[in-house]
Amino acid sequence: MKLLVVCRKLLRAVMHGLGGWWTIRFSFPRMSPDERSQEVQRWARRMLEIFGVSLVVQGTPPVRGPLLLVINHLSWLDIVAIHAARHVRFVAKSNIRSWPLIGSLSTGGGTLYIERERRRDAMRLVHHMADALRAGDLIGVFPEGTTGDGHALLPFHANLLQAAISAGAPVQPAALRFALRSNGETSFAPSYIGDETLFDSVWRTLSAPPLTAFVRFGEPQDSRGRERRAWAMALHTEVDALRAHTYPDGHPHRPA
Repeated sequence: MKLLVVCRKLLRAVMHGLGGWWTIRFSFPRMSPDERSQEVQRWARRMLEIFGVSLVVQGTPPVRGPLLLVINHLSWLDIVAIHAARHVRFVAKSNIRSWPLIGSLSTGGGTLYIERERRRDAMRLVHHMADALRAGDLIGVFPEGTTGDGHALLPFHANLLQAAISAGAPVQPAALRFALRSNGETSFAPSYIGDETLFDSVWRTLSAPPLTAFVRFGEPQDSRGRERRAWAMALHTEVDALRAHTYPDGHPHRPA
């Protein structure tokens, strides 16, 4: 019976993804940027519902750009959760662009891609991000560079902060945590690290008890006079503190 329920949820998720592709392909060309953002947010909230994930937003999401949003990274589900709180343009590795369906949805959502195998591509991306920020965009980055295990934050890479410094755009820290809806304890069902496959992570999330995605936004920080490496360390501390505040008692717990 559980297998049947999970398969049904997976089918609904695929159908919802196809519906998103249809909207991007045929409706987005007629929509304004604000209408597209609202549609992405609506789509993301529905996808969370299909996966049995409720959303709790703490703090104040960004209203408009230019702004760079800095978030900890746990899972493929992070982008859906953040989009459900506020649509932003994400930075992602370039191979996602070729993933079936997911690549089309990612590109349609305004994703900026980086080719990590090419060291000089980071410079190109920073210039592209700075131009987008000057144009008033909201951009989201995962400065850890990869998904963490959820216990502790990985070091933050400072390179992408240069885009905000060059554009004179503020940076807003944010933290994300997935928890069991029943008791608020951290859930690692959506994790996507090491040798795990995307399908394993998706299946585990669909099979898990109902979850809550906590997204906590901090206060925007002025980029003027910043040195990117020192700022990356300060933002690491700030995101870690925001993450701790998503726990009921304000302190992260390690699983027994």
